[in-house]
Amino acid sequence: MAQSALIVTVQEAEPVVGQLRERLDPAAREGVAPHVTILFPFADPREITAKTLSLVKTAITGFSPFSFELTEVSRFPDTLYLAPDPAEPFISLTRAVAAAFPQFPPYGGQFSDIVPHLTVAHGDLRELGAAHSELAVKLSEHDRLRSTCTTLDLIENSSGRWRLAHQFPLAAP
Repeated sequence: MAQSALIVTVQEAEPVVGQLRERLDPAAREGVAPHVTILFPFADPREITAKTLSLVKTAITGFSPFSFELTEVSRFPDTLYLAPDPAEPFISLTRAVAAAFPQFPPYGGQFSDIVPHLTVAHGDLRELGAAHSELAVKLSEHDRLRSTCTTLDLIENSSGRWRLAHQFPLAAP
């Protein structure tokens, strides 16, 4: 099934999370870079038009680039992730894009709260415990994991591999 998503790519995280993601996050094996999801699922790639792209661009008008850190390791029941600090810019971006596309609620409407996160691993309690320990060591070996969000990336998967389809620069007017 063809899919798309709007994400904030975080290439700076690759040295820290790359090996874990490759083993324990199927999205990494399908070509998705480390990222914080803004809106998934999004439109079927075959239905993304110039109007769709224009609506995304309009939705993020007024958002400036912002810096953040990934230092806190957290968990959902079956997911290990890094939480961005501050979280608010990601929440605001998600709300703005979701408001422009109400037919695509964040996370398919499964959750009432928006919790920005960079997924590192999926698994059971044992796998996530081991991954947490490995991630803690990797984080301790690096200076603070910092990044700046300068674009919102539209990625799509029509072939079994995700690819970058479009980038939307963040630049307040």
